[in-house]
Amino acid sequence: MNTLSSLTAGLALGTLLLGAPASQAEPLETLSFGIISTESSQNLKTVWEPFLTDMSAQLGIEVEPFFASDYAGIVQAMRFDKVDVAWYGNKAAMEAVDRAGGEVFAQTVDASGNPGYWSVLIAAADDDRLNSVEDVLAHAETLSFGNGDPNSTSGYLVPSYYVFARNGVDAKQVFKRMTNASHEANFLAVANGQLDVATNNTETIARIRETFPDKYDQVKVIWRSPLIPADPIVWRKNLPESAKQRIRAFFMTYGTTGDPHEQAVLTDLQWAPFRPSSNAQLLPIRQLTLFAERLRLEADTRLSAAAKAERRRALDARLAALEQRIEALEAAPH
Repeated sequence: MNTLSSLTAGLALGTLLLGAPASQAEPLETLSFGIISTESSQNLKTVWEPFLTDMSAQLGIEVEPFFASDYAGIVQAMRFDKVDVAWYGNKAAMEAVDRAGGEVFAQTVDASGNPGYWSVLIAAADDDRLNSVEDVLAHAETLSFGNGDPNSTSGYLVPSYYVFARNGVDAKQVFKRMTNASHEANFLAVANGQLDVATNNTETIARIRETFPDKYDQVKVIWRSPLIPADPIVWRKNLPESAKQRIRAFFMTYGTTGDPHEQAVLTDLQWAPFRPSSNAQLLPIRQLTLFAERLRLEADTRLSAAAKAERRRALDARLAALEQRIEALEAAPH
């Protein structure tokens, strides 16, 4: 398996159930909901506030939004129990699971029914030089490049592998200038002529069409990745079990009863009703991360042959273990 779409095929994540770890006994008085910084906090607040208001009403406790300037801020907040539930991209969710006691319990569903979304490279619509990855790499030394947040799946991890690592290129070295910013900021920078090329994703571009319609046609997509699994919703594992049950029930029923208000709220978020998921959703992302690490290892000229061979064996063992887990999930009855 060597593409992200083939890695995700057959996992049937919606049928996976979560085990119930030991949890706190104290009931929650408030719940903090982390929202990753894909665009300005004001725009995110506008589309998320109705959802969180409904969540608060149905759970019977106050649900407060938690914004940070970058993805790592949400992960760190969950690590120190400042965020209870969060919407993440897959890579940030992996960080939350590994370093912040997080656990995937639900998955978003694209409003159009897509099983995920796509990472893209964008350039100015009138820039005739740039129409493909090959064009970008050929002109890289003259270009300003907008990379995504280092914890972004579509803005950083996926293009790091498919655009750069597989072509033996280090993005930090080849461009005239490189910056890191949110999807929205990168899109607007390209539209305004401040960047030549940038990473982004199909979900953000669909939102840009609504929030910045005058900028939408000023940008073109010059590359699209294989499919990325839809975003996970993560809670911290040490939440009280009673709270988890109520939170899960809210997510699994929201927008499923035909209520026009709930359907409108999900439409503004560009989602259909949620589906159940688990940490297994992150396995293809873990595999992709290791693939990229292995390519970087092979390109590293500083290591001795013996050191490189030792690290290669360790990476290959981890990749083989992941492959076995994915194959077991694909073979399991759904």
